[in-house]
Order: sequence, then structure tokens, then C-alpha cells
Amino acid sequence: MAGILSMPYILPSGRVFAKTNSRKANHVVLILFAGGIRQQESILQRYLEGSQNEALPGNILYNLLEGEPPEDKIVYGQNGSRAGEIPIDRMLGTTLQKQGTLFREVNASNVGHYGGLNVCLQGTDQATQGLKQRPLNPTIFEYLRRHAGLSATDTWFIGSGIGNSIPLLHHSLHPDYGEAYAANFLAPSITFSSKGYEHFADGRTYHPEQELAPIQQIKTFLDLQYDKVSDSLGGVQNTKAEQVIVRDFLEDLYARTRTQEILMPPVRDNNDLKSIGYAAEVIRRFQPALTVVNLESSDVCHSNFTQYLGNMHRADHAVGFLWNYIQQNLPQMAEETILLVVPECGRNENPNPIRDENNWFAYDHSDLNSQRVFGMMAGKNVPQNLSIGDENNPIGQTSDVVLTIADILGIKEQVAQQGLVHPSSLSWFDRI
Repeated sequence: MAGILSMPYILPSGRVFAKTNSRKANHVVLILFAGGIRQQESILQRYLEGSQNEALPGNILYNLLEGEPPEDKIVYGQNGSRAGEIPIDRMLGTTLQKQGTLFREVNASNVGHYGGLNVCLQGTDQATQGLKQRPLNPTIFEYLRRHAGLSATDTWFIGSGIGNSIPLLHHSLHPDYGEAYAANFLAPSITFSSKGYEHFADGRTYHPEQELAPIQQIKTFLDLQYDKVSDSLGGVQNTKAEQVIVRDFLEDLYARTRTQEILMPPVRDNNDLKSIGYAAEVIRRFQPALTVVNLESSDVCHSNFTQYLGNMHRADHAVGFLWNYIQQNLPQMAEETILLVVPECGRNENPNPIRDENNWFAYDHSDLNSQRVFGMMAGKNVPQNLSIGDENNPIGQTSDVVLTIADILGIKEQVAQQGLVHPSSLSWFDRI
């Protein structure tokens, strides 16, 4: 059924075999540490200092970064006698900062969520491109499928939700690429919701004449879910063999969702954490060359700074869980994977007038401070314990992500030769 993009699917590879450069690793996991992350609360570890007139710094991303946590007013953890006072336990014995390379100041060339994600996935910023529109230039998924000959099961995009037109990012409108080279897309919060379970869990194929009523119910459900996305979501074209693979995978996930056996981080109290569990399932089953996971719950910062801190802390927990799972449970990937972490945009230097339950100000994203983000990578062939750049010497930009992944998976030259990424973009390895 065309348009069911909340479920993973496979499209014809349409692969074009081309000479590739040597790979730096066989697998890439890209975490879009999304939702708009202020540099002040992440890299600068100021916690409440400066933002809320509180002299209280501290590091709440202690799987990613070196640094001591706050000493007081802990609101980002798990529920205790006072909400959020118990921080989540560390997942990693050694921070990703020590395991790899940290780019302390990276430029986000678009300060909108959807525009920022587009930059990360297509390697350039299209100023006229907005919501309800697919990327105009090819995404990294399409580059990999066309130039590296990857199948769709080698490229996955997991969105924690379907807001901000997220389902449109798995392929572009570019005439030389497009849906023939699309990645699988999975939105666990929709696919495995109660309604998703009701309509999709049995994996049935409905007869268009004899079973019109359930088809209409499914259509109504999808229309309600996707009314903010697009009138046309594109077609799905599966081979018979590919349909069997996907159906088996989905049926297994639905069954283990029912019995609560899905891989999950120790804490799983928001959509980001649940999505990271399903991402682990995808990685375990398919061991993709590229897995992209979008974590967006920190977007609540528009109206609630307290929840923003809590969701940042959970995104750090999610990254630590997934990296630890790969290293401890997938030996065939453990030494062949590079992890990339980058926010799609930052947040404003000055607050808006909204205050939350702690009387703390909220923050939007539109000024120059919103262009300040960080980048991080760890894994095979990545220099360890290296920190580069600072506020006075920014190094890198979010559009670098495409060439970095292409570099890792051996098609950097082919991608650069298309002339479609931003001319100042480089692989992070070249920037090092």
C-alpha cells in the first residue's frame, strides 16, 4: 500500500556499480542529536549558569563529554521524591570524547529543525526549501545506494516521530536519484502505537473490493498521521523476496513489542529512548552500512527549559546505550563501525518570555547563537581523545556530515564530483 511510510520498506536498488575509494569502516551510525541544542548547556556545560541567573554549572551529557555533573538543583534525571532528582546512570565507562574526536564549535548553516536536518542529510542548504517538501538535492542515502551499490536494507532512517516532515527525508526530488535510491524509513512511535498495532500488526494484504472497510480505516489513520507532511508520500515498490524479509522483521517486532522484549535502554520514558531501542533492533537484524537516528525531544525548549534539560540527558543516555550495545553484542560490527553525533541546530543566546514550572525561561532558535553546535565521532580509524576548535576558531559545518559518511564508506570522490554538496564542505577526517 503506497504511502505507508511509518513502516520500513525496501525499494529497487537501481544500483550503479562504480569504483569506490577504500573504506575507513564498514558501518556508520549517525545520531542527529536534534531538537535544537544550546552550546551553553552542551559543550560549555553551564547547566543553569547564565541561562537562568543561577551560578550553577555542570555536565549533563556524561556519556558524550568529559566533565563533572551539577552539584545542586538536579531536575533532569529520573523521578524520585522530587521529580527528576536521580540522574540516569552512565552507560559508558569511557566517554565518547575520550574514545574519539570532538569538534567543539561547528557551524549550523540552517537554524530551523527541518532545514537543519536537510543540511545534515543532503550536504547543502537550500534557502527556499521548507516544510512539506522533499530535499531538492540527493541525500546521503541516495548517494550510497547509487554509487556504492547498497541495497535499501543497508540504509535506514529512524525518526522518533513524523513532525517537521521527517518522513520526507529518506530520499530527494533530484531527477538523477530519487525514490529508486531511497532508504528504509521507520517511525516507531507511529508504527508501534496502539493504532499502528491495530492496523498493521497482522501483516495482512487486504482485498480491495471484499475488505474495503478495513482499508478505509487504515487510510483514515494514515491521513490523520500525515496531514502535516505531504499530499504525496511516494510509492513503495518491493520485490517478493524483499517483502518477505520486511514482513518477517515487522511481525517479529510486533510480537516482541507485545511481550515487551524489544531492546531498550535502561530508561525509556520518552520517544527518543524508545526509538533508539528499535534502532538497535534494526542494527541487530540488518547490520546496515548506514543507520541514521533522529532524536528530537529536546525541541520542548521552546516552552519548557526543565524538560529540555531532561531530554538532553536522555539523548545522551540513548547514544551511550546504542554505542555500548554495538560494542558488547555485535562483534562483527564492533570494530567496523564509526559513530557520528551532531545537532541539527543550536538555540538562541537570549530567552523568550515563557517560563516553566521552575520559573525558568525558555529558548527559541533564530539568532547567531543558534548556528553554534558541536560534532563528534568515534570508532574505527578515528583519532582518540582529540578535541579541536573553539568559539574563536570554529572548525567544520553541519553540511560536512554527507562527505564524512561518504568518506568512511568509500565514495567521497563520487559524491564530490556531482557538484551538489556545499562547496566549502569537507570530510571531518580532512578537517582533522
